[in-house]
Amino acid sequence: MTFLSEAQVAQFKRDGYVPKIRVMSERDANGARAMLEDYEQRSGGPLRGNFRHKAHLLFPFLSEIVRNSRLLDAIEDLYGANLLCWSTNFFIKEANNPAFVSWHQDATYWGLSSPDVVTAWIALTPSNMENGAMGVMPGTHLQAQLPHRDTFDQNNMLTRGQEVAVEVDPAKAYYLTLEPGEASLHHVLLVHGSPPNPSNDRRIGFAIRYVPTSVRQLHGEESATLVRGKDTFNHFEHEPLPKGELEPEMVALHKDITEKNAKILYRGTQIKSYDDPAAKGAYR
Repeated sequence: MTFLSEAQVAQFKRDGYVPKIRVMSERDANGARAMLEDYEQRSGGPLRGNFRHKAHLLFPFLSEIVRNSRLLDAIEDLYGANLLCWSTNFFIKEANNPAFVSWHQDATYWGLSSPDVVTAWIALTPSNMENGAMGVMPGTHLQAQLPHRDTFDQNNMLTRGQEVAVEVDPAKAYYLTLEPGEASLHHVLLVHGSPPNPSNDRRIGFAIRYVPTSVRQLHGEESATLVRGKDTFNHFEHEPLPKGELEPEMVALHKDITEKNAKILYRGTQIKSYDDPAAKGAYR
């Protein structure tokens, strides 16, 4: 093991998650929140639409988090030395807000070729029982893909408001409480969700989706960022790193990339973009 203990790797295999690892200092996490909120203040409001998706292509401070060496050491312990960042998503619950995340599996609409996918959920603010921490259902990743139904609920933060179409007992959930700079890891098939944030401060999570380079997209063309090792498969076009905030060429590339991704995630619906007025959830 490079970073995780044998017990943590065993827990990931058995339960589908690692509850808490320190990947950034609290000071650095607070600094990342400050940079995010400085941009939001300058732009006139919270991140919306496709800017909540793959924002690491637009902001160097997020690109640095995606390539954080401590985090990549942990991912390598699970999936080997050749790694791609397939995607990133902000999950921001505003203060005193009804937004929630229904019980679901990440893999449902992603279109990837295998379940060799792990999400690193990094807290840029505290994430606890008072502000809507994520809960997981241990061991559910062993059940393979479960049926889901789309709700398109206005307050559901997921793209389609998707939820598992089987009964879930919330009493069996384990809630992942984190301090700024800590991360949890969870398997792409693990059932998880989170309640609203009734507190007086935002809850900001930055979710990074890592895959080994052997994984491919089955439903269209996509790109990814090579973050460690070599890619001998070349299933994804490699994404460049941003040199500055919102560089015009990166903004144009980001638009093209997120539109391709939206077509995959929203396939079977009339929605074509994260900025579509009919789109819900984390990408509004």
